[in-house]
Amino acid sequence: MDNSTDNSNWVTCYVGLGSNLANELGSPTDHLQQALAMMQSHEQVREVSVSSFYASAPMGPQDQPDFVNAVAGFETTFPPYELLAFCQQLESMAKRARLRRWGERSLDVDILLYGETQIIDPILTIPHAGLSERNFVLIPLRELAPNLTIAGKSIGDYSQSRDWTGLTLLSSD
Repeated sequence: MDNSTDNSNWVTCYVGLGSNLANELGSPTDHLQQALAMMQSHEQVREVSVSSFYASAPMGPQDQPDFVNAVAGFETTFPPYELLAFCQQLESMAKRARLRRWGERSLDVDILLYGETQIIDPILTIPHAGLSERNFVLIPLRELAPNLTIAGKSIGDYSQSRDWTGLTLLSSD
């Protein structure tokens, strides 16, 4: 069956992307753009929309560069755990090394929302556990989907979706 015409298996989801570590593959912005290009070209992903790019202070150790962050929304036929594997594959392709908790990374791709699905287990939590506390995710998510509801609550009702502390909109040129 051709998935391009069958809408029954497609689920709308949102992922957060972040990078603050350059390597031989490029700058943090390059890492986000490369991951987005791979998403857009994958047969199980369609209708990719991307927020603006933002600079944000690191959440964890402060002795690291600021992050470049964005949110992508798309439809997918990946089941949740396969989407997680795809996100981890994107991280691996950017040569992500897990040096320390909340530390620097060439690419971080987190599933934020997967339709109305809720999952809580040691491997995957949807909606993302830190979603409501992170302005570097909520502000770009609100940019993409201003009428979105998360667990019955409007995205605009989350205070972090309006708090620009530590966040800078990056120029698109």
